[in-house]
Amino acid sequence: MSQTSGLVLFAHGARDPEWAEPFRAIAARVAATRPDFTVRLAFLEFQKPALADAITELVAAGNQRIRIAPLFMAQGGHLKNDVPKLLDDIRIRHPAVKLDLLPAIGEVAELRDAIAHWLIKAAPEIPA
Repeated sequence: MSQTSGLVLFAHGARDPEWAEPFRAIAARVAATRPDFTVRLAFLEFQKPALADAITELVAAGNQRIRIAPLFMAQGGHLKNDVPKLLDDIRIRHPAVKLDLLPAIGEVAELRDAIAHWLIKAAPEIPA
């Protein structure tokens, strides 16, 4: 059975290639857990592939619906300004493909709760 849905994990990018390792681990785990999706990792800048290139690859592989998951903590300037322009350009190149932009990962209550839980457990106890 061919896959027709893709998921792009979209991160900012950095000059240090090791910066992307946690994102690669997340992508690998999602791909292993959700074989019904073709999972790709893409970056806004400094690293490759770019978002447009990852989506072009998914389209070439037959994916008809692609969800983009921004691995950003909040809706900053990149997600408010840059990403909509990128998606407009991508939609022009691939008009038959359904693109969905998920919320920034930091806006997901479950993730915020998990981070808070970890921080509470990791913080040193204050002596009475």
